[in-house]
Amino acid sequence: MTARLYYIDSFLYEFEACVAGVKGNAVALDRSAFYPTSGGQNFDTGWLEANGSRFRVKEVGEDEQTGQVWHTVEGDVETLQLDLLVRGTIDPERRLDHMQQHTGQHVLSAAFEKLYDFATVSFHMGDESCTIDLATPSVTAQQLVAAELLANQVIAEDRPVEIRFATADEARTLGVRKIPPAERDKLRLIDVRDFDLNACGGTHVRSTGQIGCILLRKAEKVRQGVRVEFVCGLRAVRTARRDFEALTDAAALFSTHIWEVPEQVRKALDEVKASEKTQHKLLEEVAELQAQQMLRSAPERGEYKLVVQFFPDRDLSFIKMLAQKLTRSDKAVALLACGGRQPSLVFTQTSGLPHDMGALMKRTTQQLGTRGGGNRDMAQGGAPDAQRAEHAQQEAASAL
Repeated sequence: MTARLYYIDSFLYEFEACVAGVKGNAVALDRSAFYPTSGGQNFDTGWLEANGSRFRVKEVGEDEQTGQVWHTVEGDVETLQLDLLVRGTIDPERRLDHMQQHTGQHVLSAAFEKLYDFATVSFHMGDESCTIDLATPSVTAQQLVAAELLANQVIAEDRPVEIRFATADEARTLGVRKIPPAERDKLRLIDVRDFDLNACGGTHVRSTGQIGCILLRKAEKVRQGVRVEFVCGLRAVRTARRDFEALTDAAALFSTHIWEVPEQVRKALDEVKASEKTQHKLLEEVAELQAQQMLRSAPERGEYKLVVQFFPDRDLSFIKMLAQKLTRSDKAVALLACGGRQPSLVFTQTSGLPHDMGALMKRTTQQLGTRGGGNRDMAQGGAPDAQRAEHAQQEAASAL
């Protein structure tokens, strides 16, 4: 079993230990300050040095059965023999980031619980952001703001964050927020003075001021409740800077202030919708006129007229609209195809005519190696390219 040095001092960045095992490119030590992936927190990275060689530690994991911590390294580890003395160095920037995120999570979870009795059921630390899942069916925007404000007030007060050890029975009398189900002789408790006491094996800052700040990003419904995304410390600074630059660029495009961007976007969307509505109306008028002209020149096929037309520059929505107008009043069969960015076919007939457009489309798309379908009177499908769409359309007309 590996002795966990970070249990006592999360700011221990350098240590010495002896090799306890080698397995492939993974090295086990008798003691280690490297944090392995566990409890929602990511692993540390850094270096191991021995016999004049330096190995990059790229991943750290633990064997839950033996309690051994394994350090996956880059390079040839054959020189790392059992009991060899090695020097470990933790990547301090990554460790500080993880301490800020994890301690920030404790403060944020406690804020939600104190204000609204929303328990945290899970925590995940990602490379860009972190999340907690709250045991509640919904969270309002006002509740998010209030919890964020309380958490940042606790950070501004720079409360001590201390490590304590207690048995499970002792922890229950102390009012620990969440006691893990696994049986241990002693629980490691993280005590945010007069605000939160929780069992945790992760790395943490010495006082809440070292968290820096907490910034909530978004909330979304998930199966077990509500997932809240957040960032802390220097991550929050980087995120806020990126957000500010994005808003500044957007504001410049609209020639307005950054706080007016949402309203400008809404106005632009309204204008786009109005433009699309106008364009749709114009297309309907074009389709109506074109349908009348095509029907006048279409050949007679007994009781109906047959319209076969390829549109190299139109899209699927237009030829569907045109097909409906062609078969709405006059008895007609329309076999239409288009090129554009997505070559497509539309086969339609006036209701009551004897053909089966769905079956005809199915045979056509099978030959093309694409997909399509529909009912007896109207069907649509795709084509690999414009040329094959036009050819397939002509073959379908010959099959009628």
